[in-house]
Amino acid sequence: MQLDHTFTVPAAPDDAWKLFHDLGRVAPCMPGAVLDTLDGDTFTGRVKVKVGAVQMSYRGEGAVTRDDAARTMRLDLSGSETRGAGTASAAVTAELVADPAGTRVRVRTDLDITGRPAQFGRGIMTEVGDRIVGQFADRLAELMSGPQVESAAPATPAEPEAVDLGAAALPVLLKKAAVPAAAALAAVILVGVIGRRRRAAR
Repeated sequence: MQLDHTFTVPAAPDDAWKLFHDLGRVAPCMPGAVLDTLDGDTFTGRVKVKVGAVQMSYRGEGAVTRDDAARTMRLDLSGSETRGAGTASAAVTAELVADPAGTRVRVRTDLDITGRPAQFGRGIMTEVGDRIVGQFADRLAELMSGPQVESAAPATPAEPEAVDLGAAALPVLLKKAAVPAAAALAAVILVGVIGRRRRAAR
């Protein structure tokens, strides 16, 4: 599944590109994610997601490659559920370009996921991606407005706070259910009217 997103950050391209080199600072901006280890351009981490009452945790690893001249970076990620058979892998490419508001970041994600989240269709996954990327962009903008201090993965990584995919997917689920629900409601009303007419005719 391919997902495309675009957002802007309030910083010059050179400054934004410098920040994107510091995974220790950028990773905590991603909702539901925690960076466990960081060794040059390779890392390990965890992601926790929640769909209604069901909670899933993933543990995985990744590597980053960069093209400084083009200001593009690629993340190759893979992981698996800590308590389940589900797997997830993704190739994420980010391109930074100048924008009147600062820097525009174009993100393309090629996602392959198995297990319970695979039950959602493209529409719901796109909605979820939009919400998560929106939160990431807000946190990144807040980070860039603060002091520019290099960081690394903490010695004792915290437990990630689950990002609620159920809440993000709910509007799409309601849209998908609107037509069947309307048809069911119409059927209930029709049955009620027929029943009342039959009782009145007796």
